[in-house]
Amino acid sequence: MQRASRLKRELQMLSTEPPPGITCWQTEEQIDDLRAQIVGGSGTPYEGGLFSLEVKIPERYPFEPPKIRFLTPIYHPNIDNSGRICHDALKLPPKGAWRPSLNVSTVLTSIQLLMSEPNPDDPLMADISSEFKYNKHLFMEKARKWTQEHAVQKNIGIVESNKENTPDQNVSSRKRESASAQQEEEAPKRTCL
Repeated sequence: MQRASRLKRELQMLSTEPPPGITCWQTEEQIDDLRAQIVGGSGTPYEGGLFSLEVKIPERYPFEPPKIRFLTPIYHPNIDNSGRICHDALKLPPKGAWRPSLNVSTVLTSIQLLMSEPNPDDPLMADISSEFKYNKHLFMEKARKWTQEHAVQKNIGIVESNKENTPDQNVSSRKRESASAQQEEEAPKRTCL
């Protein structure tokens, strides 16, 4: 019961006062299955991208951290090809920093910060981490390319298809649904360049 009432409060706060660049909502009627979106920060290789995340709330929340993973592919030393995130706030002590006083909003904000400031000393992707440390220009180039391919390009395609079909709103609506279904189908296909 404590979990449900706390989650309702957190979701209410996320909808009325969301952190800048972050949205979060529940899927269907399941309060423990959330979706979130983070806008890539300006001045980062993720700028202009919209990154979708899956947020699973465990039974013992807030005494256990939420399980969060990226659904949108992202080129980052602390995020693997499955979207799993290496971040202290997502782990219990002694290895992690999760505390019941943290909430979904603060964790999403810290993930947004991790996107802006990767931690190459605690990587999930060793090759990307060494690239970040020793060849930052190449890392930035690849991260921008992934952002364009996975977090921006599909949105642009949807906008362009809407412009072509403005007289018939039903057609553009079907295209949006088809494109978003296609985007969800493609999300699990992750490869590391």
